[in-house]
Amino acid sequence: MSDIDLQDTDPHEASAKALTLIESLPWLRRFHDQIVVVKYGGNAMVSEELQDAFAADIAYLRYVGVRPVVVHGGGPQISRMLDRLDIPSEFKGGYRVTSTEAISVVRMVLTGQINPQLVAKINAYGPVATGLSGEDAGLFGGRRRGVIVEGVEHDLGRVGDVVTVDPQPILDQLDAGRIPVVSSIAPDLDNPGHSLNVNADAAAAALAVALGATKLVVLTDVPGLYADWPNRDSLVSHLTADELRALMPRLESGMIPKMQACLDAVCGGVETAAIIDGRVPHSVLVEIFTQKGIGTEVVAA
Repeated sequence: MSDIDLQDTDPHEASAKALTLIESLPWLRRFHDQIVVVKYGGNAMVSEELQDAFAADIAYLRYVGVRPVVVHGGGPQISRMLDRLDIPSEFKGGYRVTSTEAISVVRMVLTGQINPQLVAKINAYGPVATGLSGEDAGLFGGRRRGVIVEGVEHDLGRVGDVVTVDPQPILDQLDAGRIPVVSSIAPDLDNPGHSLNVNADAAAAALAVALGATKLVVLTDVPGLYADWPNRDSLVSHLTADELRALMPRLESGMIPKMQACLDAVCGGVETAAIIDGRVPHSVLVEIFTQKGIGTEVVAA
């Protein structure tokens, strides 16, 4: 006889838990041994409770046979550190203008603070996560970009796009049974020895395509995509790439990079991409392992 007092176990509660596990069975079969790329950010990154829930979700995926890959940014933490150091920071067209002085802070926060913290939280469930930067082993290659605001092009400094991806460093970690956790910074291909701040949504999409991932999941601070914001009755649960393209000109500026990432992913061969509400505990598991999911799902056609 075990030390557990079985008389204290509610059979109805136990049955409900069993039914939840059974509901996940078709999705466990579908995603077994498949790569799922998760972009981590927003409120889920700054709330201790949500950090812990996210880490548990990612560890759970690994232990049930999914091959998760995490890509993260760190906008709020970068802003706080720049303010603390009295380094000016501004945004143009939704992108942070990143000076030579600021890029050092970006690297420090992403690679030296957020990445090891997240790795440690996942590893509380077992030694399975490992930290990587987009600069490691030629994983990402970047190229500087500007932004057009009201018809005028503006320089963004040390900001770029991911233009090349070598998936081998990630595949090596996955083959070793590990969970890669990747910070969104890339070497500047045109200026060796220099780094670029790259959008984490776009980086996650590019990596998902290069890895042949089955799914891309992007955590946001809203329940999903609204076709007619701020009308909260216009939440879209499912749409095709063509339908998303038609909506893009009407989207709020903050939503455009996330939806563009989903569009790029499915057009690049990823089966499905979804934006989900990172403020909901265990939203990653709800999206992957339930029929209705959570948030907005995009498919190619």
